[in-house]
Order: sequence, then C-alpha cells, then structure tokens
Amino acid sequence: MLALLLGVQMNWNPLALVGVVLIVMLGAACFSTFSVVIACLLKTRERVMGIGQVLTMPLFFASNAIYPISFMPGWLQVIARVNPLSYTVDALRTLMVTGFASVNGLPLDFAVMIAITAVLVALASRLYPNIVQ
Repeated sequence: MLALLLGVQMNWNPLALVGVVLIVMLGAACFSTFSVVIACLLKTRERVMGIGQVLTMPLFFASNAIYPISFMPGWLQVIARVNPLSYTVDALRTLMVTGFASVNGLPLDFAVMIAITAVLVALASRLYPNIVQ
C-alpha cells in the first residue's frame, strides 16, 4: 500500500510473480539452512538465538536492502558482494518494480542463491547427518 502511495510502479507480469515466488523460496531456504548450521554448532536454544541475532543484523546492513552497494566503503562492498541477501533483494527489486534494472542480472542472482543454499545444505548435512534425508 505504501508503494502505491509513493508512486512506485509494481510489475504484475505473471512470469515476474513466479520469479518472485522462486526467489523468496530460495531466500527462505538459504537463511533457514543458515540457522540450522548455527543450531548444529551451538546446541542450545539461548546461544542460537543470541548468535543468530548477532549474525543476522550485520547481514541486513551489509546488503543492498537499505542503500546501493556503490555508496558503501570498499571493505563493505566486498562483504555485500558475498552476502546472499544482496542477491535476493536485487532479484526482488528487478522482478517487482517496473523500470528497475538488476545490478547483477537475474541469472546471477538465482545462481548465487542456489549455490549458497546448496553449500549450506551440504554443510548442515555434514554437521548433523540425520537432518537431511
């Protein structure tokens, strides 16, 4: 609703909406698996919650969710380029906002999210073999 009030033109193309669903599912799988890896390493709920917050907040601020990567200092740009949230946000903006051009390109956004999710799933299955069956 806020986007409409601000005059943001949304893309209602059915193929774009399918892409939105896919990237949201990839992002959810990626960050859920990230949480599972943390849980496998820490073993207690209190530690998982604390460390999870300590890691999640910097991932958000070190992404392009708030401001463009080009505005960041060089060292933060490096972190933003390996941050999966940057690729998720880039894909969502490209698919949802009319006239927004992808910084990385949609194929790269999807490829990075698939690769990072696959690495995290492999890591989680090594840390806790019974989790992935």
